[in-house]
Amino acid sequence: MSTPIVNRVAQSPLKVIDPVDFYPNGTRVALDIAQWLDQGLILREKAFREQLETFDWSIYKDQYVAIGCSLDAILPAWALLLVNAKLMGTARYALIGSIEALDLALIHQQIAATDFSVYKDAPVMLKGCADKSLPAQVYTLLLERLAPVAKKISFGEACSSVPLWKRP
Repeated sequence: MSTPIVNRVAQSPLKVIDPVDFYPNGTRVALDIAQWLDQGLILREKAFREQLETFDWSIYKDQYVAIGCSLDAILPAWALLLVNAKLMGTARYALIGSIEALDLALIHQQIAATDFSVYKDAPVMLKGCADKSLPAQVYTLLLERLAPVAKKISFGEACSSVPLWKRP
């Protein structure tokens, strides 16, 4: 007589969090303001403002936009802010920085809006293998939010986890 196989992971109180669940769907694009610089180096305010006024911002409708400059130009601080202001009301979200910074900001918003009280006094596993590459800081954000409520936090998979934190 054989012994039935028991899924001990499914029966345990362990709660698994997949960080990818905090990655909002949507198109991410980089907007390079170098296209509006004179000779790729100089920002001429009047020409810059005119180009922004005639630009078709609707191409960024409902997209996540990272605003930056690919050239080593010296820019006034207001230039990138002005582009950001033009995207308001069109883009789903825009920030000054890289696509990686954009991803981190979006995930941070999702984590900040999540109620982690459902993990009160529970052992929690931060899933280590993901279908999507995420910034390492995502795990730090989750660790910070979970530590006040979880009993213990580990990283990896149920079959091979690394303990990260345990309530004293």
